[in-house]
Amino acid sequence: MINPFKSKKGLGRGLSSLIGDTEVKVSNNKILISSILPNKYQPRKKFEKEALEELSNSIMQRGIIQPLIVRKSDKQSDKYELIAGERRWQAAQHAGLHHVPVVVVEADNLKSLELAIVENVQRKDLNCIEEAGGYQRLIDDFGYDQEKVAKFIGKSRSHISNCIRLLTLPKEVIEMIENDKLSQGHAKVLVGLENAHFLAKKILDKKLSVRQAEALVKIFKKKKISKFKTQDPNLNNLENSLKDKIGINVQIKNKKNNSGSISFEYKNIDQLNRIIQVIKLNY
Repeated sequence: MINPFKSKKGLGRGLSSLIGDTEVKVSNNKILISSILPNKYQPRKKFEKEALEELSNSIMQRGIIQPLIVRKSDKQSDKYELIAGERRWQAAQHAGLHHVPVVVVEADNLKSLELAIVENVQRKDLNCIEEAGGYQRLIDDFGYDQEKVAKFIGKSRSHISNCIRLLTLPKEVIEMIENDKLSQGHAKVLVGLENAHFLAKKILDKKLSVRQAEALVKIFKKKKISKFKTQDPNLNNLENSLKDKIGINVQIKNKKNNSGSISFEYKNIDQLNRIIQVIKLNY
């Protein structure tokens, strides 16, 4: 018999490991498909219609080979909540099945989210925004930190960090990623940029590769720096004067309405103390 929880090599904790942490109550049991409720912790939001139709046709021919994972609903005693296998569940409904094979497990909300994330990451079914959202939910709702998420998933901490940073992109850029218009590689280039949406549209319009997108971002960064350096010679002189007096780099940004900001770049606590002393002496 095929092991429905066989983990893929290279992932920190597979379904078999997580299922081993829970009490399996019923195995290879069939229940009414109408008694299954969707997983409220499902990280995957997008299901390709064409792929669902293909899976539905396969199910009509061969049935469901791998059981769904469910838990008893805490809201309705006669219902089950889906933990893993939502794509198979949707396809089975399209195929007209009345009963589906399931494994019923004891699982709290955290375990439900963990199982859903692991299944989808193993299958590489999540886009990078869905993956990041799953990791962020572990952090926000269940007290994980990035290090714990990394160990749990079996990926590097930098991967988790870079993934979560994608959630800081503007809503319009996130939608481009979710709609498969912008790749994860392109998205990483845009993280932290004030004009990320503008540059994302440029990347799409010109059909740039990731490397070309990186070059475009570098050009805009240089233009931004150049803009502040050349817009007013008096400000440049003031920057240099302050730099000579304090001994550290100073940057003055002045807007058209003459508001702006002054930033001091210090590399150690001694330089910070020097800035504080200069301010105290003069004011």
